[in-house]
Amino acid sequence: MSDLREPLRDLIECGLPQALEVMGERWSFMILRASFNGLKHFEEFLSELGIARNILSNRLAKLVEHGILKREPCADDRRKIEYRLTEKGLDLLPAMLALRQWGQKYGTEQVFEDPVLVDERDRLPIGPVSILAHDGRILGPQDLWLVRPENLGLRANGSVATLGAGLGEGDVVDLAAAKAAAAR
Repeated sequence: MSDLREPLRDLIECGLPQALEVMGERWSFMILRASFNGLKHFEEFLSELGIARNILSNRLAKLVEHGILKREPCADDRRKIEYRLTEKGLDLLPAMLALRQWGQKYGTEQVFEDPVLVDERDRLPIGPVSILAHDGRILGPQDLWLVRPENLGLRANGSVATLGAGLGEGDVVDLAAAKAAAAR
């Protein structure tokens, strides 16, 4: 990944420790998964997850404090509270899916998906979560490099790259061609 290394001792300079501070334990992920599955009420989380009331209360408060969930009064009964995903919470979906796929692949027990997570349009299973370049190319570990911010876009041969249009939601990637190109 280059001769440059991240400052591994400095926890402030990396997003990973900051993410782990908020999400770094099992119940936070399980609550998030339940939220992605449409659960909104304290009692739903409690019964579906089998979590202790005090732990659930603590984790929900932490997720709200960090802006991942928001508390809103129910439309039909203003005395009840709903926990809804924020944009910040929705942005955790790719990380959740990557962890889920990793667990299915490397977990100690065989996992059979039922129901299967599919894309809404074609109703076919989603592909593996991938690292994409700015222009949509699928990257592997050998394709990743660290550079200083002032050197962004400066290629090894001295030429300068510019940001492409990239991919948008719903764009199609030819996975076989991308994998073949990455293998070259």
